[in-house]
Amino acid sequence: MTVIDILLGTLTAAMAVAVWQMATGPTDADRVVALDLGFVVFVAAIALLAVRLHTPAVLILVLVATLVGFLATVAVAHLLERRS
Repeated sequence: MTVIDILLGTLTAAMAVAVWQMATGPTDADRVVALDLGFVVFVAAIALLAVRLHTPAVLILVLVATLVGFLATVAVAHLLERRS
């Protein structure tokens, strides 16, 4: 068992927490934060798998996904602020 395997297990636990918070979040803002956490965990898992499988081309996908995730978070935060 390598360090990457341990980190992937930790990310699995973090994803479970994010899914739980998305399902039971009391407000829409809590659900959006949980969704953002889930996306970050997913991107981190892809990055770890790219390192584990020795495929550096996938890291470009991680970079693009990170940018899209940031922009989506800003857009949803703006919508939630406008709705409140």
